[in-house]
Amino acid sequence: MTEAARYAQLILPVFWLGMVAAISFLEAPIKFSAPGVSLAIGLGIGRKVFTALNAVELVLALILAASCMAAKPDAPALTFFVLVALVLVVQVVVIRPRLCRRSDRILAGGDLPRSTMHLVYIAFELVKVVLLVSVIMSLFRVLSACLH
Repeated sequence: MTEAARYAQLILPVFWLGMVAAISFLEAPIKFSAPGVSLAIGLGIGRKVFTALNAVELVLALILAASCMAAKPDAPALTFFVLVALVLVVQVVVIRPRLCRRSDRILAGGDLPRSTMHLVYIAFELVKVVLLVSVIMSLFRVLSACLH
């Protein structure tokens, strides 16, 4: 069980990072520049994609939490993991509901000024990327020390 937990600790943060980078920093901005994609269509697609992304992220965070109970990582890796999990929870519980309410109003025909909450979400995504890179580097440092 400990060996499987260690593999999960090495593989899942890399997978998680790849998902966040691909969706948040590639798919999301590109979809709005695609021909024929209106704001309403882009918002609808974005809501579906980010709901799915956050659901997968929550599952990954739970699996990683379980792996940390089975095989305790070093303090820096555990700290970075706890922080990235907290960032995710804030995004899902605080920020995304506000963005969803705003997009509901836009989809209902409202003409709203630009929102700073979207910039806050992007900032949290950037922090999440930095923390995931930190988790990965901490865990690989431990692994490479064990191999030498």
